[in-house]
Amino acid sequence: MDALEIFLGILSLDVFFIVFAGVLVGIFVGAIPGLNGAIGISLLLPLTFALEPQNGILLLGGIYMGGMYGGSITAILLNVPGDVVAAPAAMEGYPLTKQGRSKEALYYSIFSSMFGGFIGVVILILFTPPLAALALEFGPAEMFFISLSGLVVIGALTGSNIYKSLFAALFGLFIGMIGVSSVTATERFTLNMPQLREGIEVVPVVLGLFCLAEMFLNIGKKANETVQYEDQSIKRITVLRNIFKRKFLVLKSGVIGTCIGLLPGVGTTLAVFMSYGEAKRTSKKPEMFEKGNPEGIMASEAANNATVGSSMVPLLALGVPGSPTTAIIAGALIIHGIILGPDLFNTRPDVAYTFLFGMLLTVAAMAIIGAIGIKYFSYILKVNIMYIVPVVLVFALFGAYSLRNSMFDVLVAILIGVLGVVFKKIDVPLAPIIIGLVLGPLIETNLVRSMDIAEARQQPILQFMLSSPLSIGLLIMLVLMIIVVVRLRQRTG
Repeated sequence: MDALEIFLGILSLDVFFIVFAGVLVGIFVGAIPGLNGAIGISLLLPLTFALEPQNGILLLGGIYMGGMYGGSITAILLNVPGDVVAAPAAMEGYPLTKQGRSKEALYYSIFSSMFGGFIGVVILILFTPPLAALALEFGPAEMFFISLSGLVVIGALTGSNIYKSLFAALFGLFIGMIGVSSVTATERFTLNMPQLREGIEVVPVVLGLFCLAEMFLNIGKKANETVQYEDQSIKRITVLRNIFKRKFLVLKSGVIGTCIGLLPGVGTTLAVFMSYGEAKRTSKKPEMFEKGNPEGIMASEAANNATVGSSMVPLLALGVPGSPTTAIIAGALIIHGIILGPDLFNTRPDVAYTFLFGMLLTVAAMAIIGAIGIKYFSYILKVNIMYIVPVVLVFALFGAYSLRNSMFDVLVAILIGVLGVVFKKIDVPLAPIIIGLVLGPLIETNLVRSMDIAEARQQPILQFMLSSPLSIGLLIMLVLMIIVVVRLRQRTG
């Protein structure tokens, strides 16, 4: 199949329909608390068996792209992020909603997601082989420094009381330690409970802190005591102009999302919070963050969707899935008899290039559906809160259960939700808890692996961890980040 046939195949009506259907499903699933693109892909995976391989993978790619954006809708309107990666959108978008600027916040989200998704896909198209080779250079030492850099971001996200933020981060690290260590196989804080041996997953914690806590606080409120719908006159072009004024912020966030998305096992959460922290660091008004600053939405959503393209790089070029979502996509391709890896572009160029260039269509479809749908999304605010609370609670508890088909995860979400109410009442920030929970296991695992390798090589641990130029560069970056965060604290404190 030559290039012209591939190009004409991408522009066919069948492909357009498949892409739009996938993105629409992804947005819908992503907006439901506790669900995400991986679950949406799992549900529709059987449908791909009746499609051509290139069309099937595009359907899954559309769900992936749409799911990344969808979580921001409920995050902005209800302070209920559909997924953990939408938490920064809730932190900045919901205050805008309370100011009567929900449509504006939604426009910032969709257009920033569009630009971020475009950056990620373009980099996927142009630099797949060299980026895949770069991803292989990241060993335990490099991953340790990257994870530690994410933990430093907490300093940029703290409010006026750094002690409460440190407590939140330590609380997240503590939750992440519960269970059987993946490295040493020792039990920690399990209280002899079999359910705790598997550890505490991120999803129930996020649902508890952001979703259940918010709904618990809304129980008993009258309609006039909650956020009301306002028919704002904000224009799309105005939002686009504001985004172009901050084009370097969006570009930088897209690059951060792309780079972090390359690393297997790190996930989108680190990219989103690092971009959010960088936006606060470079903002002229950092004190306005968590009070409704559009820059926070731009940065987090651009990074969010940029990871979609880059996370596919190791999968296509090396056959190494870097996340649960890409692992499911890899499974779909294998079922179709397609062997992933360097030979994919030679043996099945129709699949490889149709997917690469077709992902640009998923970005366009997401932008069109999102921009048109904003008017209707915001109608959620017209619904009486007494009807919203039970619906959101049901979806949230279903999302917690669906993770591992475990009622224990539902109990965890409820207990964390009660804690979330307490934390909100005493102004303990929630973002550091999530960062600590996500990064704690990564930091521990890569540190222990580095120690084991250093011992096997009979080297001091510091010598091993600084044995490559990449790890030295990452350490320098870490030190610079600490200096910058300290100065930011001095400027805002």
